Amino acid sequence: MKLWHKVFTLGHFVISLMFIVCAFVLILLATLQLWQSLQFDSILALRQRLNGVLESIALLTVAVAALELGQTLLEEEVQREAHMSAPTRVRRFLSRFMVVLVVSLSIETLVLVFRVSHDSPELLPYVATVGLVAGFLLAAWGLFIRFNCCAEELEPEAMAQAKLEDEKLA
Repeated sequence: MKLWHKVFTLGHFVISLMFIVCAFVLILLATLQLWQSLQFDSILALRQRLNGVLESIALLTVAVAALELGQTLLEEEVQREAHMSAPTRVRRFLSRFMVVLVVSLSIETLVLVFRVSHDSPELLPYVATVGLVAGFLLAAWGLFIRFNCCAEELEPEAMAQAKLEDEKLA
């Protein structure tokens, strides 16, 4: 059984590294997109430049999400060797993931509003749907935390252990 645990830890480590590599590739692509949009010797219209900058922001948003997911996997699954059966661990992992997801969707909604309002205003209801999903996820996450407060009271030793591990990683 310990062998399988090592295999899963190695798998989480590899996946974490892949998220981090993908994040840096996205950062590079966003930089290239931004640089191309700022080249004033090219014959790009102002709207094309704006779309390039907005595309760069969208790429950076996904890069942040990938980087945060890679860091979360590395910290929770590899460094801490956390077992997701404990409610405290599940809440912590889910909270970190939801923060990234809600912020990313919110930024993406903002980028899409600017892009779509200029090019295809008839698509704005679809963009609004992405924003509504972000709001729904935020509300659902809040409810999840609210309803799980009693679980934290039931396992104070697990919360103390998690805080102790946080101090070790800092």
